[in-house]
Amino acid sequence: MANPLFDGLFGRHSGKSTVFLHLPDGGTVTHAKFLETAARFANTLWDMGVRTGDRVAVQIAKSPEALAVYAACVQAGVIFLPLNTAYSAPEVSYFVENSGAKLLICDEANVDTLTPVAQAADAAIETLNGDGSGSFPEAAANQTTEFATVDRDGDDLAAFLYTSGTTGRSKGAMLTQTNLLSNSEVLVQEWRFTAEDVLLHALPIFHTHGLFVATNVTLLAGGSMIFLPKFDSDAMVERMPQATAMMGVPTFYTRLLDHPGFTRDLTRHMRLFVSGSAPLLAETHVTFEDRTGHRILERYGMTETNMNTSNPYDGERRAGTVGFPLPGVELKVTDPKTGDTVPDGEIGVIEVRGPNVFKGYWQMPEKTAEELRPDGFFITGDLGQIDADGYVHIVGRNKDLIISGGYNIYPKEIELLLDEQPGVLESAVIGVPHPDFGETVVAVLVPEKDGSPDLEGIKSSISGSLARFKQPREMVILPELPRNTMGKVQKNALRDQFGGLFTA
Repeated sequence: MANPLFDGLFGRHSGKSTVFLHLPDGGTVTHAKFLETAARFANTLWDMGVRTGDRVAVQIAKSPEALAVYAACVQAGVIFLPLNTAYSAPEVSYFVENSGAKLLICDEANVDTLTPVAQAADAAIETLNGDGSGSFPEAAANQTTEFATVDRDGDDLAAFLYTSGTTGRSKGAMLTQTNLLSNSEVLVQEWRFTAEDVLLHALPIFHTHGLFVATNVTLLAGGSMIFLPKFDSDAMVERMPQATAMMGVPTFYTRLLDHPGFTRDLTRHMRLFVSGSAPLLAETHVTFEDRTGHRILERYGMTETNMNTSNPYDGERRAGTVGFPLPGVELKVTDPKTGDTVPDGEIGVIEVRGPNVFKGYWQMPEKTAEELRPDGFFITGDLGQIDADGYVHIVGRNKDLIISGGYNIYPKEIELLLDEQPGVLESAVIGVPHPDFGETVVAVLVPEKDGSPDLEGIKSSISGSLARFKQPREMVILPELPRNTMGKVQKNALRDQFGGLFTA
């Protein structure tokens, strides 16, 4: 037996002097040096009593050393649990306790508030800072650079990722070696990644997008990454001439378009721009292509499945869609009440099945049974439809469906109309409680720069395109929409903010 994930991503780079990471200060880290650090870290984990199958939770800044902790966990057969750096101590407490983590690694600045968290969960605590310092690397400094990779099977767990938890407690998605490796293999092929690629990496590495897509794909292809600690448009423009590909969220692209240095000439050598984690406005697609000559490739994935679909590398990258199911992934759209597949063109819940689909939710067998069918199809909770050409469209989340007076209302249909209105940059449509209809429609509008939407004019404009029950009963203007760290609009926050409009 071997360790498929470690062997596939890391093991074959052993001893290679080729550059793996290009750092913000101009320095580099070779594959060989990175793997030496990972081996030291794996030995340190072992010395601290962490064993195969144990969980290590990390809430640390993005750095080469942070990435080496991931590699060390894979090499030692330890389950890696990355946590959003914005989580508060009570939130971290839930994740550490629920996962049964043996060790928590955090930033030194947070050690005082997180030490009681670790103690309450009977976990050890170590520190690792964004500059590579901390008690954990200090403990690793004198370790050997050799570590006997632990044998693992494809069905063995490699990572836990907790869902955002917008409804109820966050759920720990259990991801296997095969889940992660198979998805990376498909993406390398579909997106044509090679050892010659240099990925401009400004995503966080506590999330599927930045870690299990961007990083794993680069490792599997044998390429390198320009490893920026966070998105900064000046830094992106400065480093783009050295890159061949970029992965980002929609806000990355809108901010780049606002930068005067982001030009067609700057991007002429780029091979690929990928966007995901949140829908990309059609306007951004068009503006980006006009400015650069490049058409952004949108794809669709989630915590429990990694990537499910992608627009084609060769062929039409269709705005407003997430392309086609990836090779090996089965996708269907079903009636949420019956589970029956609906005809193409009709809206239903997206279900997917394939080697990318997770094993279940940690210690939540009831939730697992609710969302993972016995035949292996995962009920994503995303509403979608498949058009006549086979492109998949995401309409919204099932929980965002509005039922007003017994009628189903899909927010995306209204948002597309609102986004086209003069002075509107983007919109979010939500359902709020209403004494007569159960729920009613509220539209939240973000104005264009220096724009001032005419609300009465907009209401009049869309009235001819929407049935009366779909028309927003109220429109409000906000300077921006609330988003999470990956750029997804937090409609639950908007519902909390405006939920009392008609019930006060």
